[in-house]
Amino acid sequence: MSRISVDRRRILIGATASLVAPPFVYAQAPRVVTPGQTEGPFYPVALPADRDADLVRVQGRAAEAVGQVTHISGRVLDKRGEIVRGAMLEIWQCDANGVYDHPGDSGLRRRDQAFQGYGRSDVDGSGRYSFRTIRPVPYPGRTPHIHFKVHAPGTGVLTTQMYVEGEPLNERDGLLRSIRDPKARQSVIVRLDPAGDIEGGALKGTFDIVLDL
Repeated sequence: MSRISVDRRRILIGATASLVAPPFVYAQAPRVVTPGQTEGPFYPVALPADRDADLVRVQGRAAEAVGQVTHISGRVLDKRGEIVRGAMLEIWQCDANGVYDHPGDSGLRRRDQAFQGYGRSDVDGSGRYSFRTIRPVPYPGRTPHIHFKVHAPGTGVLTTQMYVEGEPLNERDGLLRSIRDPKARQSVIVRLDPAGDIEGGALKGTFDIVLDL
């Protein structure tokens, strides 16, 4: 048999094997679980009458809250990236003056009465939630952040905090720095971009929350 015939046969065998051999599938790496963080001292003592997902407008008030409107949305997922159905999220944060709606906050007299301060959102059929709030601001001892509490059926509660990418105080915030794993720390830091497609002058960010499931 000639050298050309042998080479031709090898090429045909190799081509046939590539057609019948199953493709190699890479296992998807588990997603980074969102780290738990302290609830802090300012979770509401009494929930506001208006506790919907729009914290910028309080029912019965004509004026909206002071601050830059910010839309935060995302999904609640498990480690495999599958949606967690039936989850409910709570958020709470200080107003644009750095004041919480809480009797333990010494600046309560300066609080923006047009800011709801607390909100709730159920996930939809695709596991997605959304909030309309204000860009978080710093106050003494803390970098800007939003508190999150996630309730998922049969899995308990995850309490965490969301931070803003690029904030200079992030490097000095004790609670953020207490997350030792760099990937876990980065998972709670969210980039805020212009949200002109949603609302003029607003910002938007995506914060996916991964439960340890």
